[in-house]
Amino acid sequence: MERNLNRNITGMENLLEQYEDFLKQHVYPLEMEAIYGSFKATLPKLQELRQKAKDKGLFAPHLSLSEGGLGLSLQEFGRISETLGRSPLGHFIFNCQAPDIGNMELMHQFASQTLKERYLLPLQKGEIRSCFAMTEPEHAGSNPVHLSTTAVRIGDEYIINGHKWFTSSADGAAFTIVMAVTDPNNSNPYQRASMILVPLDNSGYHFVRNIPIMGDVGEDYMSHAEVKFIDCKVPVSNLIGEEGQGFALAQERLGPGRIHHCMRWIGICERAIELMCKRALSRMLDPGRPLAQQQTIQNWIAESVASVKASRLMVLATAKKIDEEGAKAAKEDISTIKFFVSDVLMKTLDRAIQVHGALGITDDTLLSFWYRHERGARIYDGPDEVHKTVLAKRVLKKYAES
Repeated sequence: MERNLNRNITGMENLLEQYEDFLKQHVYPLEMEAIYGSFKATLPKLQELRQKAKDKGLFAPHLSLSEGGLGLSLQEFGRISETLGRSPLGHFIFNCQAPDIGNMELMHQFASQTLKERYLLPLQKGEIRSCFAMTEPEHAGSNPVHLSTTAVRIGDEYIINGHKWFTSSADGAAFTIVMAVTDPNNSNPYQRASMILVPLDNSGYHFVRNIPIMGDVGEDYMSHAEVKFIDCKVPVSNLIGEEGQGFALAQERLGPGRIHHCMRWIGICERAIELMCKRALSRMLDPGRPLAQQQTIQNWIAESVASVKASRLMVLATAKKIDEEGAKAAKEDISTIKFFVSDVLMKTLDRAIQVHGALGITDDTLLSFWYRHERGARIYDGPDEVHKTVLAKRVLKKYAES
């Protein structure tokens, strides 16, 4: 998507302020109802806010100007993403939530004009949602070259059979993009799979369940599904890109996606630090002696603030490199921020919960929701251990060659 790399600094600050004000006025008041109540029941109110965001010209900020967005560079969108990350509803309200944002970027680059008109345009407008089906319960998600889902071409159709899970937000979605093996005998395991768009009203698509995440089943956008494809027939024209490009396209999708996630995690940390500080100041150990006077609490606050600042600088530097040189050139940087920021996220949330005491593990604050659902940050988009291995190997190679 076209990017504006020279936005005025003052203009960017004004834009961030608009998003912050919108969240405080309209989104924060709905959080507890949508998160701990029924998301579906709250959806009409959320849709009203999405329309309000459109009316204010803040909707889909990641899109180009010609597509109705703000034409932001990845660095600029990273800052927006951090702000929106302060609320579990932030990205959804402004139509830049995963997995839709990744599918938008993927389809923008590789889908046919027909698929763009039928699926991408309404997705960008927020009229429909989508999901992404890659992970399988039978195989390690950390090595996606091993897939059992197949797409056999017969004439002008693919017949898809397979079992997927953690197909996030499938509940209520209009279509999914499936990673399926189209060339099982290819000598190169990275060229065996393809990506194919499947409308979810297809009779061969079967929704199994929303998977409980530490006891929280979720619904609609706030869910992770298990699904099956049984003799699921789609036209060959539903292919994204070319046959055998599935793994390469997944990497294209995941590079910028990790920037989005990392900045969102930083936003969560900022909100957690805010909650932690307010609790430390208001909770009295004795009359006139707030929790904030305890040195351990002060250490936690200082360590959290410092690590979040470091994370932000690292992520924005990586986004700058992607803007200027492309995701492939930033592979090492992407791996670094993925495991570093996810670790900062979990440590910050844990400290905030500890400061809240027993209140922290209840559903009376957002902390339990984030702790439950963001534990996956160290697993999805590549486990931390894989990213550490990638970084270590590249560092060791430099020394071995010197």
